[in-house]
Amino acid sequence: MSIRLDQLVRNSAEAIASAQHSDSARLDAELLVLQVLKKPRSFLYSHPECLIDADQLAAINQLLQRRCEGIPVAYLLGQKEFWSLMLAVDERVLIPRPETEAIIDYVLQLALPEQASVIDLGTGSGAIALALASEKPNYFIVASDYSEGALAVAKQNAQQLAANGVCHEVPLLRGDWLSALEKNTFDLVVSNPPYIDAQDPHLQQGDVRFEPLSALVSKDFGYDDIQIISRQAKDCLKSGGHLIIEHGYDQREAIIKMIEAEGYRSVIDHDDLNAMPRFVTAIKA
Repeated sequence: MSIRLDQLVRNSAEAIASAQHSDSARLDAELLVLQVLKKPRSFLYSHPECLIDADQLAAINQLLQRRCEGIPVAYLLGQKEFWSLMLAVDERVLIPRPETEAIIDYVLQLALPEQASVIDLGTGSGAIALALASEKPNYFIVASDYSEGALAVAKQNAQQLAANGVCHEVPLLRGDWLSALEKNTFDLVVSNPPYIDAQDPHLQQGDVRFEPLSALVSKDFGYDDIQIISRQAKDCLKSGGHLIIEHGYDQREAIIKMIEAEGYRSVIDHDDLNAMPRFVTAIKA
């Protein structure tokens, strides 16, 4: 049994849409089909009449079934693009979001030292650290995470990008935020930490249902880890060093007050490209 490529994509998109787990059913279908065919996206438009054989169809249907169950496309593909870098991802790490790229944009505009010392806390797949390393080869960038599983994924990405000549291999540390690091070490501390309240209904919706809770949920209504990082960073940052923390869309005012209370100056909150509150920046006094 065989089926035309264009018909298969249409059928797959309809199935995904019917499952109501995606607002991009057509794109999801295309990506899953191409994953099995090992073809570029242009193949869909240049060869719509291509016949899909039984083995290929079985493999596609298997991926399709898992997508209809809600499994994120990034986990099914085993990869996700961030800052034009293709990163390996799986259930041990959060899926990098394009909204976080606003942090990279901001850092690249900072007047940091030529050989700035930077740490990415809760690095997950390594997205922030590796994006910065690809843009700033002279920076000394370290990535840390408490999760051994996350560090394994980040190591895979760091080694792959280094092997491809994209950036130097970023060293990885296992640790509980900044608790074991030396004082006055970093020019920049950046983090996308857990910041969701455990009772937030969004945890039962969309892709986050399948992502690691330890990377999503924080105590004290989502503020605990941000509080810890802002306190510890005061010791680990050099004088005049920068702190950048991503946070939830509804946490702006509370985060600003929290970080101002820790004694930082120039505390400013920033929107992402969707005009939603995304991250706070501050400078050690």
